[in-house]
Amino acid sequence: MGFSTDAVHAGQEVDAATGAVSVPIYQTSTYKLIELGKTTGYDYARTINPTRSALERSMAALEKGKAGFAFASGMAAINAIFSMLSSGDHVVLSQNVYGGTFRLINGVLKNFSLGFTFVDTSDIRQIEEAMTPATKMVFVETPTNPVLSLTDIQAVAALCRARSAVLVVDNTFMSPYLQSPITLGADIVVHSTTKFINGHSDSIGGAVVAVRDEHVDRLRFIQKSAGAVLSPFDSWLVLRGIKTLGVRMDRHETNARMVADFLDGHSRVKRVLYPGLDSHPQHELARRQGKGFGAMITFELDGYAAVKRFLDSLTVCTLAESLGGVETLISHPATMTHASVPAEERKRIGITDSMVRIAVGIEDAEDLIADLDSGLTAVGSSAA
Repeated sequence: MGFSTDAVHAGQEVDAATGAVSVPIYQTSTYKLIELGKTTGYDYARTINPTRSALERSMAALEKGKAGFAFASGMAAINAIFSMLSSGDHVVLSQNVYGGTFRLINGVLKNFSLGFTFVDTSDIRQIEEAMTPATKMVFVETPTNPVLSLTDIQAVAALCRARSAVLVVDNTFMSPYLQSPITLGADIVVHSTTKFINGHSDSIGGAVVAVRDEHVDRLRFIQKSAGAVLSPFDSWLVLRGIKTLGVRMDRHETNARMVADFLDGHSRVKRVLYPGLDSHPQHELARRQGKGFGAMITFELDGYAAVKRFLDSLTVCTLAESLGGVETLISHPATMTHASVPAEERKRIGITDSMVRIAVGIEDAEDLIADLDSGLTAVGSSAA
């Protein structure tokens, strides 16, 4: 089946009891046993819930994996993946990971005798040099947040296979519609479903999709034991969002290409980072690795004061954390998504105070461009 057919139907079968075409919300904490020692397949909602199970089947189908697991947030999903490790294990990661991932590692996980090395994963030599006999996992964001650096998934997958390491890809920025890491060799894919997959800025959630039986079994045990599961109602919200994922991503990207071209040609914009632009250093990798270029754009203005004037002048674009909703969300990474990353580390990996990140929504592109133009005009007039 095609992607959008799977998005509508995979895991979201018509309810056998009633014929309902929308998966019911099974808002229950427990289930009656048929008799002592015999269940219907459902015993306790932390372990299994029909609405959550539908979402997990849907995510597995879209990411072309063996099994999916839905968590209460994207960070809960990432924490579950790192919980697969043992004391003494080592992980190589993209140096420009999401600020929450950086905070989890440096504020929590380093207390458990785990080793982490951050490198520029766009350079496979740096990954190879960072790997040791203790390296059990390589964790990659591609494109990265917010500098939009890409990693060659196929090349890193081959390296991981040769070194017996697990390759994890955070696919949040692209969604399974635009990028399929498992088909490129990844072992595990993780998402913040809060973002493009849900798509409506009304649910917090995360998902993990795995290929190998041993990973499936371990993740199922961790999910049951730690209990950070997605609620039935949030599972239903994400299922609803998934049905329109393909058409939404098409519109997101169409708008993003127009916005990127506008920003790239504007005199007050110093630099634009967008994989769909020919000027992006990994434009050809982006063309080869994905179905499209996504809806995330990062650009730089002339200093923090200019950024503040610009952001404070917008009326259509919403200044807010997060991304991937139908509305265009714009942010200042240094003080928002990556505020937990020390200033010297931000500088090292290229996150400047002059940087703005925009998650392009599905509004009329002409209105978005007019709003951005108005903000940039405000920057110029204030500077004068």
